[in-house]
Amino acid sequence: MVEPVVIGNATLYCGDCRDILPTLPRVGAVITDPPYGIGKDGQKRTTGGNGGRKAYEFRGWDAIRPDKEIFDLILAAAPEHVIWGGNYFADLLPASMKWLVWDKGQRINQSDGELAYTSRGGALRIKTINRVELMTDGAEHPTQKPVSLMVWSCEQVGFPATILDPFMGSGSTGVAAMQLQAGFIGIEREPAYFDIACRRIEDAQRQGRLIA
Repeated sequence: MVEPVVIGNATLYCGDCRDILPTLPRVGAVITDPPYGIGKDGQKRTTGGNGGRKAYEFRGWDAIRPDKEIFDLILAAAPEHVIWGGNYFADLLPASMKWLVWDKGQRINQSDGELAYTSRGGALRIKTINRVELMTDGAEHPTQKPVSLMVWSCEQVGFPATILDPFMGSGSTGVAAMQLQAGFIGIEREPAYFDIACRRIEDAQRQGRLIA
């Protein structure tokens, strides 16, 4: 069993979610952004503050599309789910009546928006985050989501007491959970991203203590 790193009310695991998820208690919600399986030689470019671009190489795990076994574990882990990129996994997820849309408010490339699967019913919801707001988060992972987007994702499932992200990446979901004073469980397979997530979540915890 992988020994977790505990940072305040966050419990973080560096390992494969396939092995770790069965050992965890059921939580309030899973909010995550799985790898889409775009290919290990793929790249995603994001805008920098000066209009330039940073290129990130995808690591091997980013090239692997999660299978049905992993999604069955994710669906069993909580009653509520927000899964970004859920349209790529429609064959592995139950039907959803309510999808979330992230409108990036930019026309700099072909990816102007992203979809998230939810386990709830209701009308489609749209969140617009413009380029200026995107820059404030920096980008330390190829598919890093803005913290404000993950806070909004938590709102869509009723601000759960404990949030699980089995594909934690650089920790934006965890930072959002810290801002909301929620419990958080994160799993990340890549040690480099895990270390970044630990630092970001620790910083968020520290900022929360200063504000309190």
